[in-house]
Amino acid sequence: MASQPGPARTDWNSHLLDCCEDCSTCCYGFWCCPCLACTVAGKFGENRCLPLCDIISPAIFVIFDIPLFVPPAALSLRASMRNRYNIKGSLCKDVVISCFCMWCSWCQMQRELKYRRKPPTVINVVNQTVITQQPQMMVMNPNPAPPPYFGHI
Repeated sequence: MASQPGPARTDWNSHLLDCCEDCSTCCYGFWCCPCLACTVAGKFGENRCLPLCDIISPAIFVIFDIPLFVPPAALSLRASMRNRYNIKGSLCKDVVISCFCMWCSWCQMQRELKYRRKPPTVINVVNQTVITQQPQMMVMNPNPAPPPYFGHI
């Protein structure tokens, strides 16, 4: 049984380092990265505290001498967003971006959510039947018939 092809995969709406495209997002991320990450998680429908795992978990893992290289919240949210919106990419790329460009990744996800939340433009097309009718022309007879003659009274 062959599977039906799904909608075509698209690229991210903005590139990873497109900070100048939306300065408010990157400035917000620069001054308070955890706040930006929590906002993105909340807008995506996840628990707002989820990104705090990326901040707290390394400390907990160090206490127990367990190496942690990949921020779990950033990776899982990025992969989930990619799947929900049918964005091109791979889990391998998500791991690399989450490890080495985590805050840029949060900014990119915020820009993507802003793009996806824009209200769609609706174009309503109505089929109209146009009937062209030529006006009826009254033809005047240039030689009208004389009125009937009834004779003298």
